[in-house]
Order: sequence, then C-alpha cells, then structure tokens
Amino acid sequence: MKNGRLSTIKPLIISSTHNHKPMPPPNQTFVPENDYISHPAATSLSSALQHYINSEFPQHGQKIHSHILKLGLRPNTNICIKLLILHLKSCCLRYARQMFDEMHQRTVSAYNYMISGYIKHEKVEESLSLVRRMAFSGEKPDGYTFSMILKASTCGSSALSLSCSGIGKQVHAQILKSDVEPDDVLSTVLVDSYVKSGKVGYARTVFDLMLKKNVICSTSMISGYMNQGIVEDAEYIFNKTVEKDVVVFNAMIEGYSKSIETARRSLEAWEFVLAIPEKPNSDVWAALLSSCRLHGDVEMASIAANEVFELNANGRPGAYVALSNTLAAAGKWDNVSELRELMKARRISKDTGFSWVGTDGG
Repeated sequence: MKNGRLSTIKPLIISSTHNHKPMPPPNQTFVPENDYISHPAATSLSSALQHYINSEFPQHGQKIHSHILKLGLRPNTNICIKLLILHLKSCCLRYARQMFDEMHQRTVSAYNYMISGYIKHEKVEESLSLVRRMAFSGEKPDGYTFSMILKASTCGSSALSLSCSGIGKQVHAQILKSDVEPDDVLSTVLVDSYVKSGKVGYARTVFDLMLKKNVICSTSMISGYMNQGIVEDAEYIFNKTVEKDVVVFNAMIEGYSKSIETARRSLEAWEFVLAIPEKPNSDVWAALLSSCRLHGDVEMASIAANEVFELNANGRPGAYVALSNTLAAAGKWDNVSELRELMKARRISKDTGFSWVGTDGG
C-alpha cells in the first residue's frame, strides 16, 4: 500500500464508523495484492484495529495482523494489545496467545486480557498458569486480576473447582499484602468464592467489611448460610438487605425447603412469602411450591400452584407436574386426575428432562 493511499485509511474508518456502515473486508482495503508500505502510521493501524474490535465481525481484522507479519514490522505495545483483543474477540485463543508470547513488554493489561480470554473459554488451568507466570515476571496483579483468579477457581469441572477450593483464601492473603484496595466487585467475587468452597465464616468477614453491600453479595451470603442450615444468620442478612429482588426471595424460600426441620421451615417459608411487601411473582410462588413438594404439604402446594397458574397459566408446565407429584405422593388420585384433565384442556404437556422451577419474570 503506498503512502498516499495509507493516508486515506483513517478518514475512511472514521467516516464508516460515523455513518454506521460496515468497513470493506480487509483484503479490499488494507491488504491489496502487490502493495507494500514501509512504516504504516500507528494511529491508522490503531483506528483500524479498534474498528474491527467493535464490529460484528472482528475476525475480518485479522488480515491486518497478517499484513504486519508479512512486512516484518514490529508493532508497539498499544498495537500488540489491540491485536490480542482482536484475536480474543474472534475466539482465536491460539493466535491471541501467540501474540501475547511475542510481546516485548507484557503489561498488566495484556496479562488480564489473556487470562480473561482463557476463563471465558473455561480453560481454567491455562489461566492459573498465566497468573503464576505473571508473578514470576515481576508484574503486580491489580484488582481485576484477583477477581478473575477467584472466578477461575469456581468455574470449570467440579473436580477442578474442588482442587481450587483453597485459592480464595490464598488470593485474599495476597490482596491484603498488596496495594490493591478491594472494591465492591472484588469483595463480591471473594465472598462468592468463599461461599462456594463452604467457608461461610470467611465470607462473612469480607461481607462485614464492605462499605456498600450489594444484592448479589447478600444473596451469596444468604445461600451460603441456608445451605449449611444456619437459618437465623440468613434471616439477619436478608433483613439488612435494602434492595431485595426475586433472587434474594428465592434464596430464602429454597433455603427453607432444604432445612431438616421440614414442618416448621415449611410454615416459615409460607409466612415469609405472605410477608413480602410487593405482590410475589410466579418465581416466588414456584419456589414455595418446591418447598411444599419436598415436604409433602398438599394444602400449601395447592395454594402455591394456583398462584402460579393465575400469574402464568400456560408458561410453567413444571408447576402442574410438581403439584401432580405432590398429590400423588399423598394418595389423592382423584385430584391428580382432575389436574391432568386441566392440563389437557390447557394443552399443557410434560416435557422430558425440563427444570420445573425456571423463571419467566411473571
């Protein structure tokens, strides 16, 4: 590409972006046959890469990297990072890692992008290996790095998650030793990591130190306590939660349903739903139906199911099945037959392998 033509790249990109028109494919604009440049302007390359990063088809921008390699050019750190992002958005981990390994100066941002790419594709071992390499290189992780390490330790296969169950405590120790001031995002991920590894006491320590406790963090704490049968502490966190959404309510109700003290907890779940300030939606009633089904409480199950039917008559077939199973377990076969006739009349079918709880926002 000749220098005169190179100067048209940036205006073309800007015009295309402002007019919301797609850029021509790279082989039509940036890499014409038998056309060479000596030193392409960094700003033009940066604009071109950013355009493809933001576009619907980032993979089209990979031709730019091919062009750079063909000419034997050495892009600066900024261009290298954009090429890295481009390959990650194109789901080409191999090319992204090749770009990362060839960088002369690997910044914290470069490490974070590559680690994030591995985690997105559930390559947890590779992400943790890169974290160790980062520490060996002398680069100091920031809050985003710590957040990703914690996420990596709780994703992937159950066996791998189990082997990573001690990572939360190690990361927490590293955070305390570092200059990183935990923000709401990092604290929330840390709480979630502790809860998922069964260390609800450590999770509570982090939770109590948070200046602003968001609903996600509160829900994690409630679920953690409920899963271990510590209902009173879960209720305390719930009562302290200012902004409550359906997920928080469901965490409480499902926690009641899992409690060993079935009869008392079933009643508490029922009273809890009735005490909700706003009218409960079908998700809340479905969670209560789950509790009643597990406890064999036919009367409450019927009331909860009818509420679900009223709010969403045809959208939750699992609620019909759950009520039918509860009635059948209690030997109320006449009621089972009536319910099945109702399902036929409403053309509700029992789908194999579906999750009966689900969500519909109704």
